[in-house]
Amino acid sequence: MFLGRAIATEALSRGHELTLFNRGTTNPGLFLEAERIRGDRKHDLGLLENRTWDAVIDTSGYLPADVRTSAELLRESGRYVFVSSVSVYADFSTGPSEESPTAELGSMPEDEVAADYSNYGPLKALAEAEVERVFGDRALVVRPGLIVGPHDPTGRFTYWAHRLARGGEVLAPAPPEQQVQFIDVRDLAAWILDAAEQRRAGTFNATNEGVAWSELLAGADVTWVADEFLQEREVGPWMELPLWLTDPDWLGMHAIDVRRAVGAGLSFRPLEETISGAAEAQLQDGVGLTPEREAELLLAWHARG
Repeated sequence: MFLGRAIATEALSRGHELTLFNRGTTNPGLFLEAERIRGDRKHDLGLLENRTWDAVIDTSGYLPADVRTSAELLRESGRYVFVSSVSVYADFSTGPSEESPTAELGSMPEDEVAADYSNYGPLKALAEAEVERVFGDRALVVRPGLIVGPHDPTGRFTYWAHRLARGGEVLAPAPPEQQVQFIDVRDLAAWILDAAEQRRAGTFNATNEGVAWSELLAGADVTWVADEFLQEREVGPWMELPLWLTDPDWLGMHAIDVRRAVGAGLSFRPLEETISGAAEAQLQDGVGLTPEREAELLLAWHARG
C-alpha cells in the first residue's frame, strides 16, 4: 500500500526511529536507515513478540482475525493506529459521519476478502472493533476516502492527471460544479503522524472537503457531458470514467463529513501539487477511458440533434 511508503518517508523526515514489518517483496531497497523485520503478518508476528513501540501504525489490516492477533501481541505499545476505510459505512445515499452505521458482514466470509470486494467494508468495521477492544482509548481509527498522489497503483485519480498532461479536448461528466472527494497520500501520512504524536484517539474520516470538477480540470479544454448520455453508451462509473458516480445509493461517497479530522488538524496541499504528484505514477491498464473510446464519445456528443 503506497500509504505505508508515504508514512515511512514522513516519519524519517521528522527524525523518528522507525521499524518496518513487511514481507520485503516490494521496493526492498527503500528506507535502509530504518529497522526492518521481514515477515508475513499471518505467520510471522512472533518476530514482534516482547517488543513495544510508542505507536503502531497498521496500514494493511483487512481480516479481523489478523488484526486481533497483532493488536493483542502489541497491546503494551503506546497506541495503535488502524487505517480503515470510508467503505465501512452501510449507507452512501448521503454523506456519512463517524457516527453513521457501519456495514454488517451477514453471510459473507470473514476469513478472506471476496473477489468483488463486497465484504471489504464490513471486514474493516470488524477489524476496527478488534483494535478498539484491545487498545481502548489508545486506539486511533482512520477512515480515508480515495487515497491519491505519488506511487498510486490504482489509477482512479491518476487517470485525470495523465489526461490533463496529454491535452486536447477532455470529456468530463457534467455539471462542472459537482464535487468529488479524495485525499493526497502525503497529506494523509502527515496527519496520521501528527495525530499519533499528539496521542489522539477515536475515529476520524480522512478525505478532502470536496473539489469541484471545474477546479480539478481547470485550464483544460473540457467538454461537459450529461450523465444520461454516458449511461446510454454504457460508460462505466468509477473505473472507466474515474471519480464519476451516478447511482443515488453511492453519491454520498463524494460527501463524506470530515469536520472532525479538519478540526484535529487535517489540511490539504494545493490541488496542483496533488495532480503533479499523481502524474508521476504509472497509469494502470484498464482504468480510464482509452483515447479511442473518448474520441468516439465526444464525436457522438457533438453530433447530437
